[in-house]
Amino acid sequence: MRVIARRLGRQSSSIRTLMMKSGGIRSSERCRNPRHLSGAEREEISRGVAAGESTRAIARRLGRPASTVCRELARNGGRSFYRAARADQAAWQRARRPKTCKLAADPLLALVVEAKLRAWWSPEQIAGWLPTFFPDSAEMRVSHETIYQSLFIQSRGALRRELTRCLRTGRTIRRPRGAPKPSGKGQIREPVMISERPAEADDRAVPGHWEGDLVMGLRLTAIGTLVERHSRFVMLFPLPNGHTAEAVRAALGDAIGRLPNQMWRSLTWDQGKEMAEHATFTIDTGLQIYFCDPKSPWQRGSNENTNGLLRQYLPKKTNMAALTQDQLDRIAHSLNNSCELKGSLQHFGELL
Repeated sequence: MRVIARRLGRQSSSIRTLMMKSGGIRSSERCRNPRHLSGAEREEISRGVAAGESTRAIARRLGRPASTVCRELARNGGRSFYRAARADQAAWQRARRPKTCKLAADPLLALVVEAKLRAWWSPEQIAGWLPTFFPDSAEMRVSHETIYQSLFIQSRGALRRELTRCLRTGRTIRRPRGAPKPSGKGQIREPVMISERPAEADDRAVPGHWEGDLVMGLRLTAIGTLVERHSRFVMLFPLPNGHTAEAVRAALGDAIGRLPNQMWRSLTWDQGKEMAEHATFTIDTGLQIYFCDPKSPWQRGSNENTNGLLRQYLPKKTNMAALTQDQLDRIAHSLNNSCELKGSLQHFGELL
């Protein structure tokens, strides 16, 4: 928006005010339906009427049904007052159909969506949960994009703008993605790549295979996150002494000590420099760490999704160094008790 403002010689605040009206979402471009009469066809109708031709003769020349030409004349003042330009403009205006937003037309659906947003559910979670909770009600369906647009575009009249505070980002307008910040990848010596990970970890059938990462906060403070691939069970651990390789190795060793050894078969991490002491960690604990390929976050997708959920509890400006293990355990408990995890966690608890 600052770039646009400079090019137009305006203040960036004025550009933002204009963008806020549409929530930063570009409206789709209107186009004429090819089945409808075009401006050239209406001009032919006008010329045929002026020449005294019959409706059927005009329709034959256009290759249209006679009823189409008859209705066109009737809705635009009849043969005596028909003008092509005026008729074409009127048709373009009549074609506007401000379709009522689904959430505005269904108060019950809107009430359910609002309740889940206040419970810090993401629009994607809500859209996926509705068919499960209302399997026999086709009306209780809504896409995540509809929820986002109802929040960002207030003219749709469906959801209140203050509910945008319940989104993970807290944004009131859609923003373009910026250039990624330096990640410090590529500093791991002799990594064991994910291609060497046991096949049983890929199909998620056997518990004990984990994914891990760091979630960053204010002034490069961080916490560690661990997600079990089979059950999606979440564990969090603090890093009060920073996220150097030595600090992460010690904190991660303490974290895995909270569960029995048989629940730790492998750990998959990205190529962040905080894992520079992975070889020493494996020797100390016996847990093998496998590293994702560069720029392949999807290879540890469960952990990536969990980190996104954590932003609702721990925004980017949170001082992660001040968090205690008890506070992190409460957040993990909230994540582990979502509807999607209950069945898998019951099985995971039986194994423990």
